[in-house]
Amino acid sequence: MSLVDGLRSPHTPLRRFLDRELSAGPNPLRHNYRAQHRTDRILLPPPGVGTEAGTVGTAIDQRLRLAFTAAAPVDDAALEGIERTGGFGGRGEGLRMRAVGNELAVRLTETVRHLDLDNRALPIDRAQDEEEDLARMLIAAAWYQVLARTFIGFAFTPLAKVALEDPGAFTFTRLLELPHRDMVADVVAQLHKAAHGPLGALRARTRPEGCHGGPTFAGARITADADLSVDGLLLDFKSTRHPLKEMSQRTAWQLTGYLLLDAADQYRIDTVGLYLTRSGVLASWPVEDFLALLGACRRDLTELRGVFAELLTGCHGQADAPYFATQEETERVRQLLERLAPVAGPGCCPVCIQPLPDSSRRPRKFCTTRCRERAQVLQRRGLLPGGPRPLLPAPRKQHLDLPDGAEIVSLTAHFPR
Repeated sequence: MSLVDGLRSPHTPLRRFLDRELSAGPNPLRHNYRAQHRTDRILLPPPGVGTEAGTVGTAIDQRLRLAFTAAAPVDDAALEGIERTGGFGGRGEGLRMRAVGNELAVRLTETVRHLDLDNRALPIDRAQDEEEDLARMLIAAAWYQVLARTFIGFAFTPLAKVALEDPGAFTFTRLLELPHRDMVADVVAQLHKAAHGPLGALRARTRPEGCHGGPTFAGARITADADLSVDGLLLDFKSTRHPLKEMSQRTAWQLTGYLLLDAADQYRIDTVGLYLTRSGVLASWPVEDFLALLGACRRDLTELRGVFAELLTGCHGQADAPYFATQEETERVRQLLERLAPVAGPGCCPVCIQPLPDSSRRPRKFCTTRCRERAQVLQRRGLLPGGPRPLLPAPRKQHLDLPDGAEIVSLTAHFPR
């Protein structure tokens, strides 16, 4: 079960829960974010990056984490991907990829330790040649990370293509030759930008022991990891070339999910934020302001975390499901969502559940114009009383009727689990 997967469809139990609880929607937070994003200097990716912008984004994310804490030189997802390559291919290609990946993990760890990346007595960035070598290794590690998420996607990475074409010639040296020089330059340029901006200032006033790279959440029934936790600030890095468009609903809901998953208050989060690597802007909000902008005023944070945990437990690992196997499961989750719904008492706004202001005219139904407008959206989607029956993923069809002679080709032989 994955937080990111659960936010893709508006019909998953996870999305329906957050859509209902965050009653103001993303617009107020988006307007506030754009007010904080005051820069016209955007670092655009050079031509050689092409379709590998996501790989560059993963590499710069890890490089920035290492500037704060080098406790985990190799990302857990990269280690998982390296291990999984052992079962990839059918003629020993996977074993070769795994051997090279293990060498990459060793070399990357040695390099991070040698460069002392989280030493606050040193700047964020090191010498140009050292940063370029490190960027090549981080890009290669990012390709291995792909296999931790999707087998099919991994097959189209430069790493997999070269290794499958000629396993015998696939070595650690060959691996580091694969990243285009523009990809390497892009990672280094984003790092230099961070060194002379608010992220560098944040690093200077923190200590490595107060930082957690890729924080995960103990006891969570869903896979989720943010980019960095720094002395109470939960931070996500974004390397988009269109930073003003970054505060989408999915981004806002993702930050909220991280906040709610820390039910044990392990990271003592009091602020959440985004760092835009191409514009060098750090936008942040105290937790109370963040939740208020999203309209999460129906419950306090402790109660909201508890109800969120009930949802994940009650869905039995299917809170991110795009469909359910049976009508019984569909109905069970529907009843769970109804039971967890906040209830507006007499004299309260049905959207935000705050007391309605006194009126000398006719009684008011909503506390503000914004709540009245938002109510139309929520009712249309079945998230408020009086709307249509809530939509949930339909049961999965058990059989496919195929024309005579048709067959389904399985990919599992080529992309084993």
